[in-house]
Amino acid sequence: MTDPNAEPAETRRPTGAVAGPDGKLRCPWGLSAPEYVAYHDDEWGRPVRGDQAIFERLCLEAFQSGLSWLTILRKRENFRKAFAGFDIPAVAAFTDTDAARLLADAGIVRNRAKINAAITNARAALELTDGVSDLVWSYAETGPRPAPRTLADIPPQTDGSKALAKELRKRGFVFTGPVTVYATMQACGLVNDHLEGCFARTA
Repeated sequence: MTDPNAEPAETRRPTGAVAGPDGKLRCPWGLSAPEYVAYHDDEWGRPVRGDQAIFERLCLEAFQSGLSWLTILRKRENFRKAFAGFDIPAVAAFTDTDAARLLADAGIVRNRAKINAAITNARAALELTDGVSDLVWSYAETGPRPAPRTLADIPPQTDGSKALAKELRKRGFVFTGPVTVYATMQACGLVNDHLEGCFARTA
């Protein structure tokens, strides 16, 4: 998958930066649906820090696995309500009753394995001495690399995401494979995968 947000049909669309209605060049997926414009312009690739914020992104990227990110984006507020705002201690305290409630909640993705993973990962996050944000950010890219010119230049995973995924598994996290982890790294600004020419790359 060249982009964590891409839908299958998008592979037939332009793969380099594209001018939007306002004349600004954007990554092509950022113009593929109205909801993507604000997400692309204001969120994706911008630094996200804080245990709760990083935990939310890890959870949502896990829920996205096998689905379009647009599905998750449209349900994000429902997820936040269902998962106590992704407050880590609150989710870690979820019981079987909470899991059953979540499985019955049509406002989110009702997948038992992914719901259980969110609870498991909250409990794992509580065990981290320095917090999940510091752990994830310790794997951020430190050196410059060329801007990707097209979506084909963006890898689905990297050595860094493989290493972070391995560390997360070691710490008890689940549903955090290297592809899911790399999507989180992209979304949270640990890497900059906005395309060459995209205004958000330097905004």
